[in-house]
Amino acid sequence: MRGVTSPSLQQLVLKVHSRCDLACDHCYVYEHADQGWRARPVVISEEALTQTARRFASYVEAHSLPSVAIILHGGEPLLCGPARLRRICAELTRSLAPVTSLDLQIHTNGIQLSTRHLDVFAEFGVKVGISLDGDRAANDRHRLDRRGRSSYDRVLRGIELLRTPEYRHLFGGLLCTVDVANDPVTVHETLTALDPPRIDYLLPHSTWEHPPPNPSGSPTPYADWLLTVFDLWEKQGRRIPVRTFESVLSTLRGGPSLTEAMGLAPSDLAVVETDGSFEQADSLKTAFDGAAATGYDVFRHGFEEFARHEGVLARQRGLAGVSEACRRCPVVDSCGGGLYAHRYSPERGFDNPSVFCADLRALVDGIAERVTSRALSPAVCRADALGFSQLELDRTLLRVTHDDLAPRPDWEDAWRALLELDSDDSTAPHLNNVLAHPYVRTSLLRSRYEAADLPRFMALAFTAAVRAGADVTLRWDQPERALHLPTLGTYTLAEPGRIEVKTTTDGFWVCDDSGSEQVQLTGAAPTSRWRPLETVRPPGRPPLLIDDADPYRDCFSVPLATDPTPTSFAARLAQAYELLNAHLPRWAEDRNAFQVTTVTPLAPGSGLRLGGHGPGALGVAVDFTPEDFARELPRLGRRTRFTSLRETSDLNVLGNRAGRLLDEAFEQLGNSRPEAAVRALVELTALPEHELTETGAVLAAQLWTEWSTHA
Repeated sequence: MRGVTSPSLQQLVLKVHSRCDLACDHCYVYEHADQGWRARPVVISEEALTQTARRFASYVEAHSLPSVAIILHGGEPLLCGPARLRRICAELTRSLAPVTSLDLQIHTNGIQLSTRHLDVFAEFGVKVGISLDGDRAANDRHRLDRRGRSSYDRVLRGIELLRTPEYRHLFGGLLCTVDVANDPVTVHETLTALDPPRIDYLLPHSTWEHPPPNPSGSPTPYADWLLTVFDLWEKQGRRIPVRTFESVLSTLRGGPSLTEAMGLAPSDLAVVETDGSFEQADSLKTAFDGAAATGYDVFRHGFEEFARHEGVLARQRGLAGVSEACRRCPVVDSCGGGLYAHRYSPERGFDNPSVFCADLRALVDGIAERVTSRALSPAVCRADALGFSQLELDRTLLRVTHDDLAPRPDWEDAWRALLELDSDDSTAPHLNNVLAHPYVRTSLLRSRYEAADLPRFMALAFTAAVRAGADVTLRWDQPERALHLPTLGTYTLAEPGRIEVKTTTDGFWVCDDSGSEQVQLTGAAPTSRWRPLETVRPPGRPPLLIDDADPYRDCFSVPLATDPTPTSFAARLAQAYELLNAHLPRWAEDRNAFQVTTVTPLAPGSGLRLGGHGPGALGVAVDFTPEDFARELPRLGRRTRFTSLRETSDLNVLGNRAGRLLDEAFEQLGNSRPEAAVRALVELTALPEHELTETGAVLAAQLWTEWSTHA
């Protein structure tokens, strides 16, 4: 099911060569505590490769994983040579491609990279990540070859090959290990000048036993360095994604972590060495000899057994898996205690904050201060302003998704249609109505972390055109028989494949290999292929859409209803609103009133639920009672308004304690616990004034007013 978070293993680092042609003095494989590489085969054997591929395919199929990544690693993986690398890619593709979407990658120093390698990578779609620490002086501070010679020019030759039109699509990004002795501006400008698709800044592997270099004596040298780069990145308009910064920005606003090095997301990584042995994350080699070892191998054990290893489970416990000091820290959601290996000390093992604790705190706080908007948002005072800000968020997300879709040939026509609809005052409201559908938000948000669903957004553009009565024809490859038009309904194709859709005066035509059919939207009964969504008109309220078909409606924490929606469902909804109107005649005038637009049936016993969608959606159990609905809706309305404000306005400096106190006060008032709410409000008042933005201060005042009515 879409959107379900699981600690399943979804990344495999496969060591295909255990030696290297560089002698980087900060390398965790060769220069730290664990020297296990000396006893391992130089190159992975055919038997170890085949068994790894077979075992991983079996695990992926058992867990129904929609996609996995395999990173070819070393040592230096290019030392395998193009022919052997082709056999490796072919075996992995043969085993994994039938059961999942396979994302093949390779992490290399780039010195050996040639067109022969790149032709192999082009054949199998292998993305290439290259290590480069900045300009020549910065790179050669650590990354020399075994004769003490510079690697810089040879690495740049490999990068230039990747930048050619023939191979540009294979360029995965640059990885840079931070050295605070290097000038951060020069390093970042050098890397961005190479126009990589992504940059990843890595802290040097260190522990409490072997702390990181600090030549300046600053209490936070690495935060100082990274914040200087962040300021430059902002000045550049964030043109090139930087994973560390994007991860902090995501977690500060309640989103997922985007890197293993920060955040509380469970580890989903396995490592297989050249001898077929299972290991944990390579970074653990910096802690002590054997720290990454498991005692398992692919010949005697499967990935299921590896996933149950205590070391793996320890990195999947989220907040419970960090030290007590970290659990008390206000930025733990963003920092996550730092990289697991960086927590090690001989006295307490990994039960410590990161050795970079002060730096990580300063980095998160520094980014939060820089990006927090302190201006007053009218959305905190007016429902129409909050609705407008939500629509603007959808439009922003659509523009971001457009950047991902732009290279795909069919999208150009759809984007042109959207722009034309938006430019006309008579058709723009119809576009807005489709964009405001709550499950459109779900698909837009998922496009930030996985490949954008082209058929979904083609259907979105066509739906807007149908509703606006615009003359639009679109064509695309539809991978499923169900063609869902958000807010309208579902058309069932004879077979998946190439389709053409065209608007009509009161509906649309669908053409596929089986022929064509015209669908009328008004005054016509459903057909064997067209099933419109049902609409309910509660007394005194706008119409409600009963959406039991949108493929992105699976964003609730409970299962969807599997049986057809009961015929009594709509009648009970209308009755629930009658009860609500009778019990609270002016409930809709309250600033926290829940303006439901879309109801999705959930499995029996689920009650009323909110999910990962835009405002307006409500999941309702098929066996709900009108009394339960009328009782719960006001409480959920409060939560919806608060979430909507959080999504579009900064209420506090991101990540600080003021945000948690606002959450607590808002929730406790909604649960009719004024005593608990006032404790949070008093504590909030005692904090420094700058911790709340103007919008947050207005919201706090509203909460005080609301509390006074309960007191």
